[in-house]
Amino acid sequence: CLTFQLACCCGTAACSLCCKCCPKIKQSTSTRFMYALYFILVTIICCVMMSTTVANEMKTHIPFYKQMCKGLQAGEMCEKLVGYSAVYKVCFGMACFFFLFFLFTIKINSSKSCRAYIHNGFWLVKLLLLAAMCSGAFFIPDQDTFLNAWRYVGATGGFLFIAIQLILLVEFAHKWNKNWTAGANHKQMWNGLLALVTLILYSVAVAALILMALFYTRSEGCMYNKVLIGVNGGLCLFVSLVAISPCVQNRQPHSGLLQSGVISCYVMYLTFSALSSKPPETILDENNQNITICVPEFSQGLHRDENLVTGLGTTILFGCILYSCLTSTTRASSEALRGIYATPETEVARCCFCCVPDGDADAEDHIEKRGGQTVIYDEKKSTVYSYAYFHFVFFLASLYVMMTVTHWFHYESAQIEKFFTGTWSIFWIKMVSCWVCVCLYLWTLIAPLCCPTREFSV
Repeated sequence: CLTFQLACCCGTAACSLCCKCCPKIKQSTSTRFMYALYFILVTIICCVMMSTTVANEMKTHIPFYKQMCKGLQAGEMCEKLVGYSAVYKVCFGMACFFFLFFLFTIKINSSKSCRAYIHNGFWLVKLLLLAAMCSGAFFIPDQDTFLNAWRYVGATGGFLFIAIQLILLVEFAHKWNKNWTAGANHKQMWNGLLALVTLILYSVAVAALILMALFYTRSEGCMYNKVLIGVNGGLCLFVSLVAISPCVQNRQPHSGLLQSGVISCYVMYLTFSALSSKPPETILDENNQNITICVPEFSQGLHRDENLVTGLGTTILFGCILYSCLTSTTRASSEALRGIYATPETEVARCCFCCVPDGDADAEDHIEKRGGQTVIYDEKKSTVYSYAYFHFVFFLASLYVMMTVTHWFHYESAQIEKFFTGTWSIFWIKMVSCWVCVCLYLWTLIAPLCCPTREFSV
C-alpha cells in the first residue's frame, strides 16, 4: 500500500485510500477529487487570510510572531500575508496553476498519452508546483499595478463562471423535462410525476414571493424591494406563459412548465439572496433614533453569533461552488455549453437522471488491487470527460472565489467575519445574475422562432 501511494504522489498511478473497506473508485473520479482537494486547500488559506480573528489570535499566542514576520519579509506584523491583497496573490497562483494545465491538456482524447499520465498522476509534484506559484505571486514587482489589473481579470472571470452556471441551470431544466417526457411515452406514471413536481415548484415560487413581500416590504418606503419583487415575479409569470404558448409549442413540443418552474424557483432564490445582501435601510423613528427597516425582525436574532453564521454560511457557499465545478465538468455538461444535447431516442427516464455517471466500468476495464482501495481504470478506451474544460472551469472558479472572499468591489473593507454583511456590489451581482438567467431561458424558447432555418435541440 505504501508503494502504491508513493506511485500515486510521484508517478502515474491513480490515487486511492489505503483501506480495503472503501468502495471501488474510478481513476477519473480520483483525479477530479485530488484537484478539488487542492482547490479546497487554497480556498481555506484564502479564508484564513481574510480573517482578522485568526490574525489577532496569532499575534496573541505566538511569542515570536513579530520576529517571524520580519524573517518572512512580510511586514512588521505580517500585514503582507493578510487582507485582500494577499488573497489576490494566492488566487493568482491557483488560477495560473489551473490555466497552465488547461493549456497543457488541450485536445487530449486518450488516457494513454504522456500528457494524460501527467494529468492523472504526479500529485506531490503538482502540489509543490501549486505552492510555488501561490508563493511566487508575493514577489511580483510593482504590486499596485498588478493588483489593479488582476482585479479586472478576476471580475471578468468571476462573471464568466456565473454565466456558465446559469447556462448549465437552463440546460438542467430542459434535460429534466426531456428525460421524464421520454418516460411518459411508455408509462403514464411519468406524466403524474411531471405534474406533481411542476405543482411543487410553482408552489414554492409563489410562497417565496409572498413571504418576501411580507417580510421585506412595508407600507412606507422599501421602494427598491417592492420594485424588484414585483419585476422578478412578473418575469416568472411571463416566461411561464411563453413556455406554453402555441407558437413555442409548435417548434418545441418538449417545452413546458417544468422548466419554467425550475427557473422561477431559482429566480426567487436569487431575489431573496439579493434582498438579504442589500445594505440595511434606516429611518428616524418618533424618538429621533435610527431604526432598520425592510428586513425581517427575526433576522437580527439569527445573526447574533456572527462567527457561527459566517463559518456555516461560508462552508455551504464554497461547497456549492465545488459541486458546481465538478458537475459542470462532465462530458454532457461541456457538450451542452456547445449546444450538443442527447437525442430523445437515447433518453432513458430516471428519477435521479442528473446523478448518472459519465460511463460505467465494464468487463474490459482494468481493475487494480494493491492492498488498499480498488481502483477501476475507466478511461482505457478514451477519456470520460474533457481534461482541458475541467481545468478551465476550475480556473474560473479560482477567480470567482477570489472576488467572493474579498467582497467583489468592496475589497478594502473586506473581512471573512463580515462575509454576509450587505453590500451594493453583491446585491446587484445577484440581481443581474437573476435577470441573465431569465434571458438565457427565454432565448432557448424564442430562438427557434427567430431563426426558423436552424435546428435547435433543447
